[in-house]
This record gives sequence, C-alpha cells and structure tokens, in this order.
Amino acid sequence: VEVLLVHPGGPFWATNDEGAWSIPKGLYGPAEEAEAAARREFREETGSAAPEVLMPLGAFPLGNAKVLTAFAAAGEFDVAALVSNTFAIEWPPHSGRQQEFPEIDRAAWFAATDAEHKLVPAQRGVVRALLERL
Repeated sequence: VEVLLVHPGGPFWATNDEGAWSIPKGLYGPAEEAEAAARREFREETGSAAPEVLMPLGAFPLGNAKVLTAFAAAGEFDVAALVSNTFAIEWPPHSGRQQEFPEIDRAAWFAATDAEHKLVPAQRGVVRALLERL
C-alpha cells in the first residue's frame, strides 16, 4: 500500500521533512459537505481531480479544536505534474514585502509505514485507519 502525501510550501516548512508532510486537506464550512471539500482541496493542492470513488476513513481530531475528515481512493498521481495554488505572506518577517509561495511544494508516494513517520503527528491515525479498512 502506498500513500500520496504532500509537503507544505513556504519558508516555515522549507527545511522540515520528517513529521512535516500531510494528506491533501483544507478547511470547509457548514454549507459544504466533507467529500465535496476533499475533492476541492485535492484539486487546489495538486492541480488534478480526485479519483471518482472516495472511501471515508473517519474523523481525526487535530488538537487545535479542528477535526480532519479523511478519505482514501485508489488511483495514480504523477508527482512531477503537481500544480498547487499559492498564498501570500510577509517575507522576510517585518520587511513589509509580500511574497507568494505554493501551498504545496512537492508530493510523493510513500509506503504506509514510511508515510506514518512523514506525516504530522496529528494525521498519523489516517494511515492506520486506511490499513484497517483495507
């Protein structure tokens, strides 16, 4: 089993690897369904449509009063074709200059056991849930 993970872009994450990766994800409000949000965020962060069939994996508390609703899918994704949306922040800090950075700077496929170590700790339960479902 391989898991597609994405690495956050921008200067804060540039030198972090172990424990810094994520599943493609994002926020959604009460007017949007979790699956629709997952599809939207996957497209925004990767530049590709999510596979047609998504398997719900459950809800995972992130520890900051947010809850991650995760889905899995069988499919292929060429990590070299990654195209992420961008965000702007003041960088360097206190410089008054706004710079744009990709929300996701790279993607990679990992064996499930390796993915657990690459993921931010709050998301590691997603891989365990995936393996239990399979």
